[in-house]
Amino acid sequence: MAWAHPTTGVVDKCAPSLARVLYRSIQGLQEMLARGYIVAATDYPGLGTPGLHPYLVGISEGRAVLDSVRAARQLAGSSGATNAFAVCGHSQGGHAALFTGLLAHGYAPELTLVGVAAAAPATELATLMMADLDTSGGKNLTAMTLWSWSQVYGAPMTKVVAPAALPVIDELANDCLETLIDVLERRGPSRALDRSFLSVDDLAGREPWRSLLARNTPGTLPPRIPVILAQGAADTLVLPRVTSDYRMRLCLAGSRVQFDLVPGVGHLSIAKDAAPTALDWIGDRFAGEPAPSNCGAQ
Repeated sequence: MAWAHPTTGVVDKCAPSLARVLYRSIQGLQEMLARGYIVAATDYPGLGTPGLHPYLVGISEGRAVLDSVRAARQLAGSSGATNAFAVCGHSQGGHAALFTGLLAHGYAPELTLVGVAAAAPATELATLMMADLDTSGGKNLTAMTLWSWSQVYGAPMTKVVAPAALPVIDELANDCLETLIDVLERRGPSRALDRSFLSVDDLAGREPWRSLLARNTPGTLPPRIPVILAQGAADTLVLPRVTSDYRMRLCLAGSRVQFDLVPGVGHLSIAKDAAPTALDWIGDRFAGEPAPSNCGAQ
C-alpha cells in the first residue's frame, strides 16, 4: 500500500517523516497493518532531502510514490511482498495518487497497480487556484505553489505578485502544516494576503502559469485502473463540483469509478472519514473482485 500525503509544506523541515505526528497522519494505517499490508509513505522530493520540493508537480509526486513501492519491496525481500499495490492519498496526495496511476505502466512496469483511492484530490488546478483565492487555505496553497514553481520552473513570481506580498509568501513557504494548530497559526500571515496579493487578475490564463497548471492537472487514467474518489460536501478548498467534474471525465473515458460524496464533511477530515470505505474497496481490488462503479448516478 502506498500512502501519498497531503500538503505539509514546501521546505526540507516539512517532511512527514520528520513530523511529531507521522503515524497519526497516515489515515487508516492501523487497519492497513491489521490487513497485512506493507505500507510505503514517500516524503516527496525536496522534503527532508536536498533540493527544492516540486509542490503539485505531478510527475515528481507520481514517480516518488512508485519509487517508495519499489523501495518497500526491496526492504521486505522474501517476506511476502508482491508486485501488486494500491495507492491512496488526500488533497496533494490525491493529486499524487492520480499521477501514480498515469505513470505506473511506463515508469514502473514491474509493478501492478490494482486501484487508486483519492480523497479530495487536487484535479483542475487552474479552476481550484482561482476559486480558492477567497479562502485562507486557498491563498496559502496558491502562495506555496507560486513559491515552489518560481524556483522549480523558473516562472517569474515577481511578475504576478504584488511586491508587498513577497515577504508574506516567503514566511508561509517556510512554515509547515503538521497539525490543526499549524493551520490556525498560519491564519495571521494569511490575512495579509487578501485577493489583491496578486498583481494580475488572470493568473491562470497568463503564461507560463497557464501551461504549468495544465501540465500538472491530472488527465484521465487508463480504464483498466479502477478509482474510488471521496469528497466532502462541505469542502471549501477542493470544491465538490471540481471533483465531480473529474469523476465525469474518468467515467466518459471508460474507467470504473466509485464516487462518494460525504455530507457535512470538510477538507481536513475527509481522508479520515473515508478511510474505512476506501480500505474495504482496496481489499476487494487485491482479492480480484470486479470494481464497482456509480458512473451512471447523478
